[in-house]
Amino acid sequence: MTFANPEFFLLLIAAVPMLWMLKKGNAPLEKVFRPEILAKIRVRGSGLSVRVRNMLLIAAFVAGVVALARPQLDRGEIKVKNSFINIVVGFDISQSMFATDLYPNRFEFAKRKFYRFLDDLKESKVALIGFSSRAFLIAPLTEDFHSLRFLTKNLGLEYLNLRGTSVMRALESANNLFENEDKKVLVLFTDGGDKDDFSEEIAYAKAHNITVFIYAVGTEKGGVIKIKNGVLKDQNGNIVIVKRNDAIKQLALQTGGAYMVYSLRDNDIKTLADTIRAKYRARSHAETTIKNREELFGYLLAAAVLFLFMGLFSLPVRRNYA
Repeated sequence: MTFANPEFFLLLIAAVPMLWMLKKGNAPLEKVFRPEILAKIRVRGSGLSVRVRNMLLIAAFVAGVVALARPQLDRGEIKVKNSFINIVVGFDISQSMFATDLYPNRFEFAKRKFYRFLDDLKESKVALIGFSSRAFLIAPLTEDFHSLRFLTKNLGLEYLNLRGTSVMRALESANNLFENEDKKVLVLFTDGGDKDDFSEEIAYAKAHNITVFIYAVGTEKGGVIKIKNGVLKDQNGNIVIVKRNDAIKQLALQTGGAYMVYSLRDNDIKTLADTIRAKYRARSHAETTIKNREELFGYLLAAAVLFLFMGLFSLPVRRNYA
């Protein structure tokens, strides 16, 4: 037998003074009352004496403490096989993601699509990175999608001044996260950056078995980038217009992935999730060993309640003398 919370046994120290008080406070009644008085106040045999009731209350306390310690019976181990897909999601956090051609801007739009993407993923582990001219790890591979939503919600670009979009940095970070896996899935939320030729990135992805899926945010007409004092301008004072770069489409198609342009529909990202699941369903397997333990908490809690009830309500019945 093991105990999940053995620290609660410290509470049993309180039972020592209880027992001491019980022993000191139970002098024989014959020494206190005269025989004729004792005969009138003695309880019937069907009731419990004060001593017994006090012992029941102490037993209830002890049983309650042991219940809090959560005793468990070890029934051995069980091996469970799980099928899952490891996915690295990369967020473009370059300055162009501040463009307002999508409401409220490309970055916030991409975050909302990512939330929906998580809703549509089943049996998957997801890691999260941010990339611009460099790459940053936001969350390692995890099944805790609630934490991923929290981290994404609090991910902002207000204090970053990162220009340029290096997809190569995202590929390298994803490859490091996957370690020695044969099949690697990378999903990018990006506006494509400003490169026209992605042959280097394509070669790297193929060499390391990385399949790239791209959700492209931004419009063909482009948008302005809002800054504190207005909108971003170039050195000549002209307003900078950033457009979606569809040249990155080749990176997705030539690595066996898929390219999806943003949509205002709520369920468009589901198509991307379904495509990934269909392509990689049950490709990866993990065997998890869990301990089979029987909890005894309920039995001890029931005993504590029973002792408490008996101690409080099994009151002695006095004789009724006229």
